[in-house]
Amino acid sequence: MRLAHQFAFESSHVVGNMVEATEFSEWANQFNVYGVPKTVLNQTDDYSIEGAAPENMLLEKVVAAVNAGK
Repeated sequence: MRLAHQFAFESSHVVGNMVEATEFSEWANQFNVYGVPKTVLNQTDDYSIEGAAPENMLLEKVVAAVNAGK
């Protein structure tokens, strides 16, 4: 989550939110959370990363999500 917040700090086009999966089980089910941390982009599981990801991997997912939205 720290990395997502860093991305959000650097760009007004990125928003970072953190959710406790055990407290919001409906969201955990919606996004198929089986391991944490899980990063979900554009509120879809299409561009998600499960587990701690290095910066370059998260950046690749962000770019793919942006390009898909064009």
